[in-house]
Amino acid sequence: MPEKQPSEIPRALREQYDKGRLAFERNNLDYAIRLLTQVLAQEPGFYACREVLRAAQFKRGGGGGLFRKVLGATPKLMQARLALRKDPLEALPLLEEVLNADPLNLEAHKLLAEAALAADLPRTARLSLEIAYKHDPRDRNVALRLARLLAAAGEGAKAEAIINALAAAYPHDSEIAQAVKDVAANRTLTEGGYAALESGEGSYRDILKDEKQAVALEQEKRDYKDAGAAQQLLAEYQARLEQEPDNLRLVRALAELYAEQNRFDEALACYQRLLAAETGDPTLERAVAQVHERRLDHLMRQLDPADPAQAARLEALRREKQEFQLAAARARVEKYPHDLQLRYELGLLYLEAGRLTEAIQEFQKAQNNPHIRIQAMYHLGECFARRRMYDLAARTFENAIREKPVLDEEKKTLIYALGCALEAMGKKAEAIEQFKLIYEADIGFKDVAARVDAYYAQQSP
Repeated sequence: MPEKQPSEIPRALREQYDKGRLAFERNNLDYAIRLLTQVLAQEPGFYACREVLRAAQFKRGGGGGLFRKVLGATPKLMQARLALRKDPLEALPLLEEVLNADPLNLEAHKLLAEAALAADLPRTARLSLEIAYKHDPRDRNVALRLARLLAAAGEGAKAEAIINALAAAYPHDSEIAQAVKDVAANRTLTEGGYAALESGEGSYRDILKDEKQAVALEQEKRDYKDAGAAQQLLAEYQARLEQEPDNLRLVRALAELYAEQNRFDEALACYQRLLAAETGDPTLERAVAQVHERRLDHLMRQLDPADPAQAARLEALRREKQEFQLAAARARVEKYPHDLQLRYELGLLYLEAGRLTEAIQEFQKAQNNPHIRIQAMYHLGECFARRRMYDLAARTFENAIREKPVLDEEKKTLIYALGCALEAMGKKAEAIEQFKLIYEADIGFKDVAARVDAYYAQQSP
């Protein structure tokens, strides 16, 4: 079911919507919610109506409170889950009933987004996903879905900001890594072909041709199985590039394949060609830096750490890689000083290098990005703790914890860090209370079981 404009809604329902909107504007919230809910029950694709309803729900329920993750399913949520399996459109009004009573119900927003996507109502899904994402930017599934929706809607910059922040939080997640590539490719398509279409240049046929080519190139890269097949694919790409010298997508595919085959000089030559044609693309600059890092990693893998001469060379290469990463990250920050994600990444490199003063400065700035705020605050506290400024570390961890209503892995990590900081300050009783908070929910988290058990053992007569 496609989402509808007001002009597509039957006149009687449109008039009822107008009454509901007027009631909202006059702060008659109960009446507004009742009218708007009735309209959506008959026209679930009426997005403008759902938007006003959501505003009314939050205004009446208090949008500034804490989100709630339901621990035990309410009857309406259970009914909605069952309905979702049969017909997602049946789940939507049930979930709106939950939100009418509790607009901060996180589980209802997630289920509503799932039902809306199943019913082909992407803007409706996005509305709830953005609310859920605001609550917890590190929620993997929410962030993935929201980034893909934004990319599909042509909002590539927002999609990339979300997916890149998620990739930083989950660096070893292959699905997220692939999503980073997909979102970047989608942004290239959207800002290239569709921009030309809007300006009167080009055509849908050109865009469809470009999309098919992008899909074909990606599939070809996924299909090669061994070095021989990769060499054959490289030869095919080189031949095609001679026929299509201005095909930048083909140049990028060649660069990625060269890098994967450890042909670093050729990969860098391709990337330099792209940089000359596409200025101001931080993803290209990051790709060039990654090729340099892969070259150093490749050289290090060839060395035997047990051999004293090779061990010295290995250590020198490690220092060279660390210095290169820092220099490249600093250059990106200098070029894009307002990109707080880049400042966060630079802060991590400074922290790894033990340059705590510089790391503190970057994390203090990065925490102003709501998507990575909690991670930046955690590492800021870590820096303070490593400098033995335990009172500053504890205060930073406490501030971050207050922004995390749900006891997930991230919050447990923050509580544990707070406990360690308090313990280092000699506040053992306060520290053990923090460890007990985790113990009650997850006895297997780090060494909290040993810490809490030892505490109670000392209390025994």
